[in-house]
Amino acid sequence: MKNMLIAHSPDADDIFMYYAIKFGWITMKGVRFENCALDIETLNVEALKGTYDITAISFALYPHVKEEYALLKTAVSFGEGYGPKLMKRKGVRLKRNFTVALSGKYTTNAMLFRIAYPEARIVYMNFLEIEDAVKEGKVDAGVLIHESILTFHDALEVEREMWDVWQELAGSELPLPLGGMVLRRSLPLTRAIAYERLLIDAVAIARAHKERLSSMLMERDLVRIDAATLETYLELYANDDSIKLSEIQLRAINRLFELGDEHGFYEELIRINDYLIPGEYDALRRG
Repeated sequence: MKNMLIAHSPDADDIFMYYAIKFGWITMKGVRFENCALDIETLNVEALKGTYDITAISFALYPHVKEEYALLKTAVSFGEGYGPKLMKRKGVRLKRNFTVALSGKYTTNAMLFRIAYPEARIVYMNFLEIEDAVKEGKVDAGVLIHESILTFHDALEVEREMWDVWQELAGSELPLPLGGMVLRRSLPLTRAIAYERLLIDAVAIARAHKERLSSMLMERDLVRIDAATLETYLELYANDDSIKLSEIQLRAINRLFELGDEHGFYEELIRINDYLIPGEYDALRRG
């Protein structure tokens, strides 16, 4: 029996998209899947080290790990009219060089923020600490991610939606690429294809049995939010569009990479289509 570790974030959408595997609803012969949950910036940093065979990352990180990892076509999170929020205390007017808390150097929201607000003074911290840091005045503002975008304290208000920043920078009506999963390139191709198919099926099964799976997650205290908030959150970030990358999602990722390249975040411009697992290989090999 081969052990395969999948690293993901502790937020509700990642938990939801993985736990059809954890609960044994879908399996792979000869493979025992295990998981660990780490905050997204820790996952990004570990991906730079090549720590995990399969791991969640921020899309903005991918060009930095393209030689080590292929992007999986499933378990993706995009914003469609929503996304991370730049928050401040109510009634506060931000200066041009305001201090801001971001959830990590390699997150998508951090790259977009740094492009839009070049004069801001950035402090990086765990995403769970950002809301309190803003509320307590330790920073002037902070970008909230994950479930915090739905549950923030009423002492705070939205300064700007990162969706609006994305629309201004991207220049078209594309979904906002936030995070996805990658797989180590050194794994045998047939095995990589099988892992990707399993994960696609896992997200599809999770969506097909959303109510039952959500109840199980709540009963076991595997998510940090109540049932109503979980329902809303899953429709934002673990919806039917999370099952498999679409053409418009691929275009959005490529646009994100173009922006990063234009503003000096990457050494070269890449197209994500060149870094996907060639699933058609299996059919050709058998045909």
